[in-house]
Amino acid sequence: MLKAPELLLPAGSLDKMHAAFDFGADAVYAGQPRYSLRVRNNDFSTLQALQEGIDDAHARGKQFFVASNIFAHNAKLKTYLRDMEPVIGMKPDALIMADPGLIMMVRDKWPEVPVHLSVQANAVNWADVKFWHRMGLTRVILSRELSLDEIEEIRQQCPEMELEVFVHGALCIAYSGRCLLSGYFNHRDPNQGTCTNSCRWDYKVQPAQEDATGDFAKVIPLQFQQALREAEQQPFSSLHQQPRHPLADQAYLIEEAERPGQLMPIMEDEHGTYIMNSKDLRAVEHIERLVKIGVDSLKVEGRTKSLYYAARTAQVYRQAIDDAVEGRPFNIDLLGQLQGLANRGYTDGFYQRHHTQSYQNYMRGASEANRSQYIGDVLSVEDGWARIEVKNRFAVGDRLEVIHPKGNRDIALTRMLNDDGADISVAPGSGHIVRIALDASLDRALLARYL
Repeated sequence: MLKAPELLLPAGSLDKMHAAFDFGADAVYAGQPRYSLRVRNNDFSTLQALQEGIDDAHARGKQFFVASNIFAHNAKLKTYLRDMEPVIGMKPDALIMADPGLIMMVRDKWPEVPVHLSVQANAVNWADVKFWHRMGLTRVILSRELSLDEIEEIRQQCPEMELEVFVHGALCIAYSGRCLLSGYFNHRDPNQGTCTNSCRWDYKVQPAQEDATGDFAKVIPLQFQQALREAEQQPFSSLHQQPRHPLADQAYLIEEAERPGQLMPIMEDEHGTYIMNSKDLRAVEHIERLVKIGVDSLKVEGRTKSLYYAARTAQVYRQAIDDAVEGRPFNIDLLGQLQGLANRGYTDGFYQRHHTQSYQNYMRGASEANRSQYIGDVLSVEDGWARIEVKNRFAVGDRLEVIHPKGNRDIALTRMLNDDGADISVAPGSGHIVRIALDASLDRALLARYL
């Protein structure tokens, strides 16, 4: 039997951490606010909360990793070891780190503490991995830019090192996290933990031309959408065999929706325009190969996502891992279950070298949810009626999926009450409490509506 890799999920909060564990995760990771890339929306912002998370994980026989993966400027070096002292005392199972200087400081002061190399360090070859093993690290989180074949070669060359890879979540339009956009637009440095996800904003594109001074000026508006459609009609392979489309050699100005009138130049090379949206990573179809390669940990990104996201990704990837270990064929239904999560379209990233321009989400930054939609949490079940905290609209007549660690089930919604016990036909949306008939064994379940 193949060895089952660890399933590692983000812990954006204690509730999300428990949901991840309930639905199959083996470990979670959370950011240390001042010294990680998880400054915003971080419920582990106090030492008390971090201690509670670590203790709860250990009480369940699970692992808790602390991300301390900032690239520190001099000012933070002065306080780093002092601030790390109480964190080390909490006994996290490992620190996730990227900065070689900080790694050296931790290894010198606390040589017994396991250190995992963050994806921020962009390890892309087996020599990288051997170097970090020589430095005393116990795991390397490989760059997202690697193919399955490259990962397999690293595994073969470095049997002594634990390897971790991302299988689900957002992708950066730059080597893992080293994105200039947030700093360029907002003076918010991604490598200091304050990324504003500028690559995912809504942009309008306008043609430009360079003037005599080297600046770019707006020219007559171009029917950009029509021109792009014309470009997409060409077979992708032919783009490498024929002259480049004339639009690719033109300069453009972009205008962000919240900054009207502020036009910023953007250029494109033969590989594309990198300022636009990436689709989200979904590699559940590659779990069997990753298990056979012998990857030690499979990681999901998304600390700011919903509790539903934590539960659903944990459940789906748990099943994919278990199926692969037991030799069962891949269940294609898992793709559809992940489609119901908020996403910007999916890609398997760089795992296979077969991408076309459809893998770059140029035209659409809004979330897609084509199969099901998260609609509510079961707060309690009394006398056969469940109190539901509504998240999205649903109505009598809908077919619902009840998502629970003991197993999911489908129900037809034939009757619904408001919180006062009166019959209603529609749960309008977030902020409402309704009641539906539900078995008591499904307490604390999550609900989705089939679309």
